[in-house]
Amino acid sequence: MGLIGSLLATLFGDGRNVIRDTAEVFRENAEAGAQRGAGLQTATLAQFAAEFGQARSGWFDRAIDGLNRIPRPALAFGTVGLFVAAMVDPVWFASRMQGIALVPEPLWWLLGAIVSFYFGARQQAKGQEFQRSIAETVARTQVVQSNIAALRALEQGAGEAEAQTGPNPALDDWRRG
Repeated sequence: MGLIGSLLATLFGDGRNVIRDTAEVFRENAEAGAQRGAGLQTATLAQFAAEFGQARSGWFDRAIDGLNRIPRPALAFGTVGLFVAAMVDPVWFASRMQGIALVPEPLWWLLGAIVSFYFGARQQAKGQEFQRSIAETVARTQVVQSNIAALRALEQGAGEAEAQTGPNPALDDWRRG
């Protein structure tokens, strides 16, 4: 092996690449960075699954969840119904509101507490479901990033292909129109 052969073996061969090792001091190895990123993402998803994973619910849980979905739409539609009733039959509406005016103040406080606790607990449950959806979104992030990179590469390749083949008057006319 001559001088050039031993120099090339020192730089590129024998299981060690001096140029690559030196370059990695200044610029991250993309493959190793991607492996670390995938490992971090896997660990994050495992933590989310352990934290927010929930067993499948039975028929009773589904029935209670169905009942829990009634109050908000009922309050919304009931309020709209009150507006409609006030416009259709103002006397009927006014007589009902006179009855509500007789409700004692402690009962209003009790109703306010019940509604606050109900919606607070509902907000907590929905917040946990939202956290699960965030975990699913994080899981799709890497796929979306690779798709965007592939689309940009295709777009750049199309521009290079156009530069190689020359201008296309029909395509230019279509873009302008």
